[in-house]
Amino acid sequence: MISGILFDKDGTLFDFQATWSAWTHGVLIDLADGDIPRAAMLGRAIGFTFDTGTFAPDSVVISHTAEDIAAALLPHLPGKSLPALVAMMNTMAASVALVPAIPLAPFLAMLRARGLRLGVATNDAESAARAQLSSVGIETAFDFIAGFDSGHGGKPHPGMLLAFASAHGLSPDEVVMVGDSRHDLVAGRAAGMRVVGVLTGLADADDLAPLAEAVLPDIGHLPGWIDAQAAA
Repeated sequence: MISGILFDKDGTLFDFQATWSAWTHGVLIDLADGDIPRAAMLGRAIGFTFDTGTFAPDSVVISHTAEDIAAALLPHLPGKSLPALVAMMNTMAASVALVPAIPLAPFLAMLRARGLRLGVATNDAESAARAQLSSVGIETAFDFIAGFDSGHGGKPHPGMLLAFASAHGLSPDEVVMVGDSRHDLVAGRAAGMRVVGVLTGLADADDLAPLAEAVLPDIGHLPGWIDAQAAA
């Protein structure tokens, strides 16, 4: 029986490319003090092509923490400290223009009406994640929201996932971890959860299929998959 769903945030609840390309462009321009060639160089350090606004499949921006992204940039930013850079990125991330993968409020209300516990496990900072979810009116739809700095560690480690299950008295095998990256699915498997991939991030089906029970076009297909599991 499925009693809980834990969602990754970026690339799962929100379309990754549509949301984060413009944000990354802006961060790089700020860090480079408007120097376009330098901004492009910083982009290469994190797997982002400045001219096209596209991410490499292995870009550190996709599924790593803000600290990981800052650490990749820091060697190219003399005089900057890691804490200051992380704080700057988290502040900018809190006000990013989010592009939902599907209309989220009615979707989440429908899942809650089924009696499902809902959570978010993201490698962003918890404060930034809460600000983003609140900005589109869905923070209160979740029973649990954790970031890499919430005390449970970041993905692909399973700490956030197990904390969600524990907080709501769920066995891990009652929870589905839904994400757009291999980090999400590895974390779900390590936690003993069921795992579903979605294609609203940058990974393709071939990347996700070896780790996922199913790979869906987007989270809107999740209720049908859950119903099929119950029927089986």
